Formats: sequence, C-alpha cells, structure tokens
Amino acid sequence: MRQDEFEAFVGSEMSRLLGYARALTGNDHDAWDLVQEALVRIGMKWSRIERSGNPVAYTRTTLVRLNIDRLRRGGRERPVADLPDAAAVSGLPEGVDPWLESAFNSLTPRQRTALVLRYVDDLDLAGIAEAMRCSLGTAKSHLSRGLQRLRELAPEGDTYV
Repeated sequence: MRQDEFEAFVGSEMSRLLGYARALTGNDHDAWDLVQEALVRIGMKWSRIERSGNPVAYTRTTLVRLNIDRLRRGGRERPVADLPDAAAVSGLPEGVDPWLESAFNSLTPRQRTALVLRYVDDLDLAGIAEAMRCSLGTAKSHLSRGLQRLRELAPEGDTYV
C-alpha cells in the first residue's frame, strides 16, 4: 500500500518538482538528476515522510539541500569537443518573459537558490538562511545581489523586478 501512495505522489508532483529543480539548477539535465536523487531518498523514508503531513515541503527541502551539496562539490560541467546541433528546449512556464530565463541563468547558483526560496516557497530571510544553511546576513546578501542583477538585466520599463 505504501508503494502505491508513493507512486501516486510522484505522479501528481513530478512536473512541479522538475520545475522547482529547474529553477534551482538552471538547466533540465541537472534538474532531472536532482529530482531523481531526491525521490530515491524520499522513497526510502516514505512512510515517515507521509506521516509528517507535508511530503511536498519535505521533498522541496531535500531538493534545495541536494542542490547546495551539488554546488559544494563543484558541479559536473565538463568541456566537450563538439557542441550539440540544436539548442536545448526552454523549460519556461507559459507567461514568463524570455529575458527572465537568461537573466536567471546569469545569477550565481546561491543567488538563484535564495530567489527560488523567497519567491517560489515564499520564505522569509530566516527561512532562507535555514534552508541554505547559512547566516541570516549571507542569505540577505544572496537575495539582494540576485535581485539587483535581475533589475540590471530587466528590459527598460519592466516593473516586475
């Protein structure tokens, strides 16, 4: 029975988890890897996590922490001799301005993480610092610098940033 519940959770939340991971990592490949690793960890503890009452929040926290660990390890980007023939398909949700993806990808990974935690998860500074396992001042700095960078790259007259 527990496996059926876990499979139902994965089926209903996969697209949202992938979007969240895409916002954290900046690319589809790392997002898939992150979600897969998180789901393996969640699946191993599913009965306890399900009893917690909010498996989505637990999974998002796992994604954030796995991404921070990935960043600490230095990522996996390796130079290649041949570039692919076609550009990767954008993972932007409908209604998001294209400049935002480019601007978001220009942020440092920690700035991007702080912005996702603030504007997707609606966490306050203390929550961001806790999720990123850093001081309140460091979280504030990442958030402030990320927002400033987005403002610099926003098209003239854009009032959303």
